[in-house]
Amino acid sequence: MKLQRVLQYAQQLLKDSVHEGDTVVDATAGNGHDTLFLAQLVGDDGQVYAFDIQKEAVDTTLLRLLDHGLEHRALVLNKGHEEVANFVHKPVAAAIFNLGYLPGSNHTIITRPTTTLQALQDLLKLLKVGGLIVLVIYHGHPGGKEERDMVMDYVRQLPQKYIHVLKYEFLNQQNDPPFVIALEKVKEYPKPEIVQ
Repeated sequence: MKLQRVLQYAQQLLKDSVHEGDTVVDATAGNGHDTLFLAQLVGDDGQVYAFDIQKEAVDTTLLRLLDHGLEHRALVLNKGHEEVANFVHKPVAAAIFNLGYLPGSNHTIITRPTTTLQALQDLLKLLKVGGLIVLVIYHGHPGGKEERDMVMDYVRQLPQKYIHVLKYEFLNQQNDPPFVIALEKVKEYPKPEIVQ
């Protein structure tokens, strides 16, 4: 067996979780690679919701989908991922985040812990049992370690009865290598009782 690199592992997790007809989320569309990958997995009856606050990322993602004739499988939104609950109203099979900045772009425009945590909370509610949220955490840039630490603090306290949390990383690589956090929903959260 050969160890998979971080991005290969993230894609393998998605491949194992997403089926034709599923609803999925790319929380950070970026250059569109994950959006395209998800669009290929969901088939014509599925739907990808892709979010990015940068118009440049939205345009690049749309072009990538168009080049492969898969634009009809994805809704690419020029919105932050913290707005996921405003747009996604079906059970979600999988979601992916690439935390950090858009490669080849302005490095001061980064994902932020407050919006990332809001999106995570909303997606955990939308996630169906057996569904998966994958986070690829890049943390070698200004602000990256703060976001990494806040995300790690949040996922560590998730109740294991409902969510399994996995960390996949290479320990001997230099220069803050990215790592993967995967959240698998194993049981539905209990519905809060409505007090009248």
